[in-house]
Amino acid sequence: MIDNKKLFSIVDNLAEVIAQANDDVWQAAEVYFKEYKSAQVLSETAEKFGFTTEMGVSGIPTAFVCKWGEKGPKIGILAEYDALDALSQKEGVTEKCPADGRPEGFPGHGCGHNSLGAGALGASIALKQYCEAEGVDAQIYFFGCPGEENGSGKVFMARDGLFDDMDICITWHPGTTNSITGDGSLANISIKYKFYGVASHAAAVPHLGRSALDACELMNVGVNYLREHIIPEARVHYSYLDAGGKAPNVVQDYACTYYFVRAPKAKTAFEITDRVDDIARGAALMTGTKLEIIHMDGLSDYIPNETLGNLMYEAFCEVGTPDYTEEEIAMAKAYTDTFDAVGLESARKQAAKEAGVDVSVYENMYLDKNIAPYNHQPEKAMPGSTDVGDVSYCAPTAQFSAATVAVGTPGHSWQMTGQGAVSYCHKGTVNAAKVLALTALKAIDNPEIMEKAKAEHKKNCPDGYICPTDPAFMPDLEG
Repeated sequence: MIDNKKLFSIVDNLAEVIAQANDDVWQAAEVYFKEYKSAQVLSETAEKFGFTTEMGVSGIPTAFVCKWGEKGPKIGILAEYDALDALSQKEGVTEKCPADGRPEGFPGHGCGHNSLGAGALGASIALKQYCEAEGVDAQIYFFGCPGEENGSGKVFMARDGLFDDMDICITWHPGTTNSITGDGSLANISIKYKFYGVASHAAAVPHLGRSALDACELMNVGVNYLREHIIPEARVHYSYLDAGGKAPNVVQDYACTYYFVRAPKAKTAFEITDRVDDIARGAALMTGTKLEIIHMDGLSDYIPNETLGNLMYEAFCEVGTPDYTEEEIAMAKAYTDTFDAVGLESARKQAAKEAGVDVSVYENMYLDKNIAPYNHQPEKAMPGSTDVGDVSYCAPTAQFSAATVAVGTPGHSWQMTGQGAVSYCHKGTVNAAKVLALTALKAIDNPEIMEKAKAEHKKNCPDGYICPTDPAFMPDLEG
């Protein structure tokens, strides 16, 4: 039987450690595959508490695995710690202002991954200490997963089989509300199309030229016609990486486009990508150009595990939400006053809908105290993509959102960064560590639940994991 009081006390005793890791990573603010200080903070802290570390896994210097335990169920706890470009913001300041000593355009944690990493770290250490004290057999894997915003670190780790032996994997994400993720996400495949033509003077000898730019434009026209004949939930985006130059009187001998193909299921994304590839080949044939197709990184859709989701919701309800001081609520309100009114109203309506309460509840609630009931709807895809999806194909996976910032805070914003190292963010991060640790203990304590989660995963992923990233594509360490 799990002693919740003892577990929560262990996490509370780690609160300063968690807050320090949170703030150190927030201060470092390193973008994808450059998270050297951040990875060091998290891995070295885990080592101090008895974990062994393997650094630089999957060919990424800032990816790591910290492990404790030699027998028992294998529990994977996922951490992220990459920042976003140009989102530096001074802590606790409610007007746009880069952090002290940082120039305009410096990175900042506008998605809260500093808290994500610190909360996962705290949960891993607390779980270890509880298992040691109570004689519980478990193998704890604290996965350092870089480059979620760009680079897709977990994809390369999944491709190398690092999650295959896990009995379960769990993670969380800082946010504005408290809820278990029951939706899927969009798979995403990225491809570059490079066209090579023949240059010529567009006035004197245009007939001798073969336009790579024409090929790109014809490809884009073809894809526009394709959009009518794919499922409405799919998305195909593109940009020009190279339009061939600025001179209009030259037949361009090189041009390049960059495509994203998204769909609710990886299998569907693969099928659509094949059709886009054929359109590119057709454009090359029409223009007499040569084509190079470069399949790059890709992301699988997220598959929520209902068994684990229900277990995580149960754990969250037992943990509850933090208590906030009047000063903390006042600061959250001050940030709320900077938000776009339409966006704030929309966020409050969405929060109320998820929590199953009237929207009036949120009119004067600046830090979310509700826990939304678990709503398992894998057929509904969140509009974005995440490399947690790749983990969910390898092992039963569950994740949740915990409130660390004011209700309505826009993602990828300076307001998100500014709240990333304040006291109520620390409280939300410590709370998330409790939820993660308790979820893991509940799974360990009930082998039947764990086996049910694994059977569900096998049913949901009958073909196993098929990596959407080309086998020859390696992590872009140069950025």
